[in-house]
Amino acid sequence: MYEIIISKQVSKALDKLNDDFVKLFWEKAQIISKNPFDTKSNLDITSLKGRPKGFYRLRIGSFRFLYEIRKREIIIYFFKVDTRGDVYKK
Repeated sequence: MYEIIISKQVSKALDKLNDDFVKLFWEKAQIISKNPFDTKSNLDITSLKGRPKGFYRLRIGSFRFLYEIRKREIIIYFFKVDTRGDVYKK
């Protein structure tokens, strides 16, 4: 099972969201951590284009969570969250 790590930006964003949404995020993150390469799950996940292999997007409602799977470290690192229009901007 992969360890889940979240960035400071994701942590602050989760603090501002309601408890039900945060619970849903953690449930989906746990599913990903058990088998991060399962493409048949019901989660709305896509690989990020224009980034190296191993970068993905998880959609929950109007929010997009960007994360990286680090195989060597056995880590899933959620590094950014925002709405659709803003999450892909640098």
